[in-house]
Amino acid sequence: MIIQTQKRKRLLAAAIGFAMASAMPAISLAQSSDATIRGQGPVDTDVVAKNAATGATRRTHTDKGGSYALVGLPPGTYQVSAGPGTERTVTVTVASVFTLNLSAQQAAAAAPAAAANAKDLGPISVSATTLQEVKTSEVGTLVSLRQIDTTPAASRNFLEFADTVPGMVFTRDSNGNTSLRSGAQASSNINVYIDGVGQKNYVMPGGVTGQNNSQGNPFPQLAIAEYKVITSNYKAEYDQLSSAAVTAETKSGTNDFHGDVFGSYTNTRMRARTPAEDASGEKAQSHEKDYGFDFGGPILKDQAHFYIAYEGKEFNSPITVTPQGNSTLWPELPASAQKELGPTNLPFKENNWFGKVDWEPTDRDRIEVSGKYRDENAISGVGSNSTENAALNTRNTEKRFDIRWDHSTDSWFNRLQATYEDAVYNPSPIVLGYGASYTDYKNQNSTLLVDGASPLSFQNKGQKGPAISDDFTLNDVQWHGDHVIKMGVKFKSVKLTAQDAGDTNALYTYAVGPDGTESIPYKVQFGNPIPGQNPVATSRDKQFGTYIQDDWQVDDHWTFNLGVRWDYEETPSYLNYVTPAGVVAAINSQDPNAPAGQTYAQTLAKGGVNINDYISTGNNRHAQKNEIQPRIGFSNDLFGDEAHVIFGGWGRSYDRNLYESLQVEQTKSVLSQPTLLFNTPLSPCVPSATCLTWNPAYLGIPALQALVANSTAGKEVDLINNNLKSPYSDQLSIGMRNQVGEWNTSVAFVNIKSFNGIVYTLGNRYPNGAFWQGGSQPWSYGIPGYGSLIIGNNGLKTKTNQFLISAEKPYTADSHWSASFAYTYTNAVQNNDNQDPTDQYAFDFSTIHAYPFTGAAVAKHRLVSTGSLDGPWGFVFGAKLTLATPIPDLGLACYQTPTNQEVGSMNGGGCQSVSIHPPGTGKFLVGGKVFGYRDFDMQATKNFKVWGNLNGYVRIDLLNAFNWNNYKEYVENWNALSTGQRAVIYNSVGDITGYPRTLKVTAGINF
Repeated sequence: MIIQTQKRKRLLAAAIGFAMASAMPAISLAQSSDATIRGQGPVDTDVVAKNAATGATRRTHTDKGGSYALVGLPPGTYQVSAGPGTERTVTVTVASVFTLNLSAQQAAAAAPAAAANAKDLGPISVSATTLQEVKTSEVGTLVSLRQIDTTPAASRNFLEFADTVPGMVFTRDSNGNTSLRSGAQASSNINVYIDGVGQKNYVMPGGVTGQNNSQGNPFPQLAIAEYKVITSNYKAEYDQLSSAAVTAETKSGTNDFHGDVFGSYTNTRMRARTPAEDASGEKAQSHEKDYGFDFGGPILKDQAHFYIAYEGKEFNSPITVTPQGNSTLWPELPASAQKELGPTNLPFKENNWFGKVDWEPTDRDRIEVSGKYRDENAISGVGSNSTENAALNTRNTEKRFDIRWDHSTDSWFNRLQATYEDAVYNPSPIVLGYGASYTDYKNQNSTLLVDGASPLSFQNKGQKGPAISDDFTLNDVQWHGDHVIKMGVKFKSVKLTAQDAGDTNALYTYAVGPDGTESIPYKVQFGNPIPGQNPVATSRDKQFGTYIQDDWQVDDHWTFNLGVRWDYEETPSYLNYVTPAGVVAAINSQDPNAPAGQTYAQTLAKGGVNINDYISTGNNRHAQKNEIQPRIGFSNDLFGDEAHVIFGGWGRSYDRNLYESLQVEQTKSVLSQPTLLFNTPLSPCVPSATCLTWNPAYLGIPALQALVANSTAGKEVDLINNNLKSPYSDQLSIGMRNQVGEWNTSVAFVNIKSFNGIVYTLGNRYPNGAFWQGGSQPWSYGIPGYGSLIIGNNGLKTKTNQFLISAEKPYTADSHWSASFAYTYTNAVQNNDNQDPTDQYAFDFSTIHAYPFTGAAVAKHRLVSTGSLDGPWGFVFGAKLTLATPIPDLGLACYQTPTNQEVGSMNGGGCQSVSIHPPGTGKFLVGGKVFGYRDFDMQATKNFKVWGNLNGYVRIDLLNAFNWNNYKEYVENWNALSTGQRAVIYNSVGDITGYPRTLKVTAGINF
């Protein structure tokens, strides 16, 4: 009876705690990077864990059944004890839950294994067993500091090592820009949590702040201790993502002073030529410099510590300019444009700082204060089909400040955390004035070459504001097993800023046909500000959220992870926007191309567009309130020995719409980018206020602005659906982990379906409601007195099935080596033929729902293997092999006679939405040419003692040792489809992904 009463009291306490927490405003902010140790020990006994490096202590108490749970442990090595004879020294890793049973017999049995995994903590050397998390239902993998230190690395971006996790792809494109994505979803759909703080980019693609079109690093790699990648079935505490979660723990100061200084270098002479340089006979000058330091130590031994890290970059990366699209038209480009083709380079500079102070005034309290500053300057926007005349001067800055207070008792743990962030992205054109763009005469949506900056090249985007969160964990709840119940409430107020155009540039577009390029443009786009109005859109977003998560260990076999979260966000500039009265009046006016009495609204209705779904009154839009996200997982330890575990789960996860997609209604209205058409033989248009006869005087921005002065002619109108929803994904997984000798293996099947991605389509319709007529789209049939109507809706979808297989032999000091294998099979489709999943414009069909599902731009087979070895005389060797089958080319193949009907994958212009794999370019050792990406990297590090505790090292990285060309671009010949010949091959003189063979030298000292 007493036991039952205690159970009721504990469950009541949990219910009351959750009710109190739910009453507070919230947004999910603090996703834990801490570890949990749970298990059995002597009955009614204190369990104490002391960090061997910092002296930090955590304690709890076993219940009457001997169960205990230590929560909120920063990753590290701990001496855990439940009394004499039970002492264990173990290492716990980031964002994981471990089982550790404490008894004299188990402590004695673990001693030999511990001796095989000694940890060097400065002058202290302790023997520790690294605990393995096997009972989680999450699909994910740890990336350890050993892997970061020994794996060959092309960059100092710590996310590069996530590539070793099945299902993840880290890429460095030809511009040097890096990105991380999972499955078929875009990089925007991931989230990275550093010390529990989400780094989400609310305005632009890239997933995290600062990673949109950047060669830089989101965080100093020196400051990262380790991180975990969760590709599916994450717990309820993770928010604002529909793809993968990366949760990282930073380094802290210890009771001993430690520091590192390093520098690395490579240049033109230390790399092979790119394919474009081979073709041109000219090698572009390039160099890469990485340098930095970190330093940490005690302020008060066992109580307070400090840590600071800095990393800098100076790059000058080679890049190639080459046309895209229909290769048969490339020779028809004008000579002036063809002179801009070939190799060039991109300069870049970054400074990246991080600092932290921690203080433990008692063995129940911990306070951490940390800050980050990142500053980048780059020349960007060049490469692929963009010439140097399209270059941008890009400034990218980011500041973050965090403070948190942890308080623990025997039965509960609480974390109160406050943060502030300020991130700005500001590119501007280097060449002002007018430029040229060249398109396929059959497909105006296919750009062959861009030789100048458009008005959209100028941007000013960012996010700034505070946040506060509280997470409360009950670690002493029993009911049909042991429960660790975590709940959280959070709130964030962030000011979002977006300006997506300027008035200093105009871009003229020319049609390229089989007989050459037309001498006059068929359209021009330019900036036209409204005097006295601010072209910058701002919105003070309010983000709320709450969650509860129960990690329920029923017995030695069954564990259930049961959670649910709810999120809510208000974006005032979208919710309170009022469609201009002039636009509404024009839509409801006579359609000048239709019979008398037919308004443009009626024309749209004939074409399936109910314009009332897009006209906002300022009070007919409402924030979504139903973002309820259940997340259910299980694991079954078949024999209770953690050697064979079946796991699985299902969950829903909501992401968010990027602000750059929500603000276009406002910015397009204040600083419009009118598009005027000109009648040309290859691109005729119906004479109107926006379809003119070409005059050479129009080759200037003032003359263009004079054409639309006090007028809305050619002014694009962007309208968003009044019932816009947030994107989300449903994730289903099942798998099994096995321990085979020293190897940890995992096999999992994952099904992920994503929904409600926002996308913009052409709203224009012909007077009869048709979207296709004469094989053409109604680009010149916009809103009367305005330009084209662009409408935003939910509708982008992906469907992904993956088999994720991994095998890892962890490093131990006894064996001196480690190895890992990560294989991913992916079958993914999407309902958009855009190669870039972050591009949210789709103009090839009438609506996004008319798009067929085609293969996504993901390799079907991908293998990443790594290894490290302690060699003689202080050498440490590492290697990494990456193999992947070709990524399909997504696009619009125009080779058939227009039908004016959208049927299946064919649009009314006779163009087919396609996803076509080019043939592989090579083999690995044996087999045929099946791979589209091959890379083998090696590194060798020589460690040596300088004096006392001062050590030095020299490291050589050989990247792409076999100089395999990993082509990025495609040569398309759609006419070959009609003859059954190869329509897509790799462009053998275009840009490549990654590096040519490159030698990089690094030297450093540490103590």
